[in-house]
Amino acid sequence: MLSAFDSRSSRLALVALIVIIGSFYAGTLSGPKPSLVVHRSPPLISLDLEPQIKNKVSLTYRGESLRIPPTGVDVCPLPFNEHIPCHDLPHIKLLFPDMDLAGTRALERHCPPFEKRLFCLVPPPVDYRVPIRWPVSRDYVWRGNVNHSRLAEVKGGQNWVHEKGELWWFPGGGTHFKHGADEYIQRLGNMITSNAGDLRSAGVVQVLDIGCGVASFSAYLLPLDIQTMSIAPKDGHENQIQFALERGISAMISVLSTKQLPLPRSSFEMVHCSRCRVDWHENDGILLKEIDRLLRPNGYFVYSAPPAYKKEKEFPIIWEKLIKLTSAMCWELIAQKVQTAIWRKPANDSCQLQNAERKLLDMCEAMEESNPSWETPLMNCIVPYSEPVDSQKLPPRPERLSVFSKRLEKIGVNLDTYNLNTRFWQEQIQHYWKLMGVNQREIRNVMDMNAYYGGFAAALSSFPLWVMNVVPTRMNSTLSAIYDRGLIGAFHDWCEPFSTYPRTYDLLHASRLFSLYKGGKEGCLVEDILLEMDRMVRPQGVIIIRDEESIVSHIHDIAPKFLWNVESHTLDDEQGKMEHVLVCRKTFWAIV
Repeated sequence: MLSAFDSRSSRLALVALIVIIGSFYAGTLSGPKPSLVVHRSPPLISLDLEPQIKNKVSLTYRGESLRIPPTGVDVCPLPFNEHIPCHDLPHIKLLFPDMDLAGTRALERHCPPFEKRLFCLVPPPVDYRVPIRWPVSRDYVWRGNVNHSRLAEVKGGQNWVHEKGELWWFPGGGTHFKHGADEYIQRLGNMITSNAGDLRSAGVVQVLDIGCGVASFSAYLLPLDIQTMSIAPKDGHENQIQFALERGISAMISVLSTKQLPLPRSSFEMVHCSRCRVDWHENDGILLKEIDRLLRPNGYFVYSAPPAYKKEKEFPIIWEKLIKLTSAMCWELIAQKVQTAIWRKPANDSCQLQNAERKLLDMCEAMEESNPSWETPLMNCIVPYSEPVDSQKLPPRPERLSVFSKRLEKIGVNLDTYNLNTRFWQEQIQHYWKLMGVNQREIRNVMDMNAYYGGFAAALSSFPLWVMNVVPTRMNSTLSAIYDRGLIGAFHDWCEPFSTYPRTYDLLHASRLFSLYKGGKEGCLVEDILLEMDRMVRPQGVIIIRDEESIVSHIHDIAPKFLWNVESHTLDDEQGKMEHVLVCRKTFWAIV
């Protein structure tokens, strides 16, 4: 068996890259020559038609001038199978030699300069298998796909995750709900409604779960049709977001530290913190003010942590500080029971304006809806309400999916344009299923890389999947309107890698994304974005690209160098004009 990486030599390590087509298990080797074992599922295409793979294994950096070798994009050595460019520990240690002193700043995004980024395909781990499909994946995933045992060791007693042979089992527990998230969720509903209903009847449609662990809270909100953005840092709770995404639950790497979350204001009916390890009482409550920015009027902050119920050590002092800060922000403590406290944000900012006059807090300058929250420093002030945005009454899901947000009017989008876009994507989804030729159960984690108004995600809402709607920072800030449709997403600049683990999406959709970055700076060339797409998509995952003819033609020519199978099609665009569409599928290959 050939080594994938020889640290003693700078020579390219020639290895066998075996294409595992449609396989359930990764292939194994026996005998002196590489061999292919295909288990259980039939081949996707004839193995006889598969061209010989010439890509080489090499730890390759992008450099200032990008060039793809004639043999295809190099493959990163096997130890880089979980590479996340902007959360890369060796790079972060160079920036923060004293990690303890850096604190949570070290957990934020820190992307290397583009010339020092890796430019090689991230390989799957040795024992990687095609993921277990939803809904079974809520409770079971392959151990080899996330082969890290620390969470099971330190959180097993709280029923986060347990080992069961070749599987990880998620019984639905958490730090403050070790007997199950469903019972805990019902308790929260009882606390908010005085035992008269549940979270859905309390008006909760979208939740931000901070420090989400393996995202069981989000998983058990789904029966209530509550959409959750689950976030957690890449920290000592090893691979928690990777576990969540492998389960098929919406999540991304993010941390509350010195910058605003890449999310729009007034987007969540609830923010949840269950032992989320955030010091809300510090720095004049600046992190609580970020939560106030994200909550809708009358939104809830759920806090399940020791200061809410313990009377020893420093906890009473912390609780007193929290009460003082939330009172100044005019949050009402509506319930405190067992180990949980729940506050409600006021319906308007009249009380907060009065407290600002009394010098109890500061009000921010009025904010433009068009400015995305991207790499924006935290503000130690309260964002004022905005009319008519904050007064718009939003229905529950599924009716919310068709809401025309008042925020779109503020950026010049009218109702006719919105309705045309909605109908267009409903039609396109039907075409896509035919062109992809996959079983609909194969698609669970989806990303729309240029989401516009969320029409693509809304058209998929009847299928058992979720969509991460990404609004590029150089587009009009439509993400708030996407949240007003009952959907979730984030701002992002595609000149940088996304904050997610490798192999986390079954389908990537990029409509007019590449032309948005056409003629852009180094670091966001077509090839840079394709490399990031390859990192994010799962083996056998699908990538749909539609764009200008010249861009699509270029991608069609180079996609095989990324070990993608490519089909070219044409569909009508919103104006009824022919548009070129690529349907690509990432092959299942492995280093042996």
